[in-house]
Amino acid sequence: MSVPPRFRSADSGERDFRSVLGPTGNKLQRKPPGMKLENKKMTIVESKGEKTAKKPDPPASPTTTLKQCSSLCSSLLRRNSASMTASYSSDASSSCESSHLSVASSSSCKKAVRRSGSVSSVGTCAAARRKQVDEKEDKVCGGGVSNGDCFADGRRRCAWITPKSDPCYVTFHDEEWGVPVHDDKKLFELLCLSGALAELSWTDILSGRQLLREVFMDFDPIAVSELNEKKVTAAISLLSEVKLRSILDNARQVRKIIAEYGSFKKYMWNFVSNKPTQSQFRYQRQVPVKTSKAEFISKDLVRRGFRSVSPTVIYSFMQAAGLTNDHLIGCFRYQDCCCVDAETTTKTKKMERE
Repeated sequence: MSVPPRFRSADSGERDFRSVLGPTGNKLQRKPPGMKLENKKMTIVESKGEKTAKKPDPPASPTTTLKQCSSLCSSLLRRNSASMTASYSSDASSSCESSHLSVASSSSCKKAVRRSGSVSSVGTCAAARRKQVDEKEDKVCGGGVSNGDCFADGRRRCAWITPKSDPCYVTFHDEEWGVPVHDDKKLFELLCLSGALAELSWTDILSGRQLLREVFMDFDPIAVSELNEKKVTAAISLLSEVKLRSILDNARQVRKIIAEYGSFKKYMWNFVSNKPTQSQFRYQRQVPVKTSKAEFISKDLVRRGFRSVSPTVIYSFMQAAGLTNDHLIGCFRYQDCCCVDAETTTKTKKMERE
C-alpha cells in the first residue's frame, strides 16, 4: 500500500519567527535579546521508495518587502490616474457633442472634484452663506433691524408678511395672531382653523372664515357638539369630510373638558402656567414648526379623543392663540403682544385677589 508523504522538521524545537500584524502594519517579529540566529536545517520528505531533501527559501528582508510594496502601489496609482484622465476626456467629448446641459453638469462635477472637500472649508462656506441670508433678511421689510419701511403705513412686520400678501392675512397678523386669547369660543375656533392648515393656507382659511362661523354656530363647542354631521358636510365644501368630522368630534371632547375643568381656557393655559412664552426670534428661519410643549399638549389631546391635533397643528394654534409670542423682534406687533400679556396678567392677579 502506498503511504502519503509526510513532512517533519529535523529540528522541531526551534521556533519559527514569522511576520505579525502590529499597530502600524506588518512587521517582522524580532528575537529576544541574547539569542543568536541559526540557519534552519533541511526538511526531509519521506515517500515510498525515495527520500528528497529541500532547502527552505530564505525569508525576505523588511527593506525588500517595503520596496516591492512601494513599487506596486506607484504602478497602481499611475494606472488609475491614466484611466481617470481617459474617462474625463471621453466624458468631456461626449458632453460637448450631446447638449449644453450635460457640459454644464460635467464641468460642475470637475469643479467639485478639484475642491478640497475638507470639513472646515464646508463649514466656512455654510457660515458665509448663512451670513449673506441674514444680511438680506435685515434689508427686507420685517427682517428685524431694517430702517426702511416696506409698507405704506411705515410699519415693519414679520418676514412672511409682505406688501403683496392678502389683506385679510395682513389684518389677521396685525390684530389677532399672537394676542393671548382667554375665551372658549375663540380658542376652539383657532384650534379648528389651525387643523385646517393641513389642507389649506391661512389666506384660504381666512377668506372662508365667515362661512365657517355661520355653519358652526360661531364655534360654540357645546352647540357644535350637537350638530348633524350630514347637514354640516352638505353645507361646507371648503374642507374635506375628514376635517369636518374632526371638528364635530373635537367639539364633543371640548365639552367634556369644560365639564371637568370649568372652561377650555383653563385647561389650555395650564400648559404654559397661565403666561405666554415670549420668544425672541430675529429671523424667520429661527421660528420652529413644533416644540416639546406642543408635542406634550398633542399627546394629551389625542389621549382624550381629539383628532387632527398633531404637534405642528398645536404649535400653529399656540402661535395664533397667543400661548407663545412668535412675532419677530423687528415686527411692531412684538411689543404690542408683550404689553397685552402684561395687562392680562395684571387683570388676572386682581381677579384672584378679589
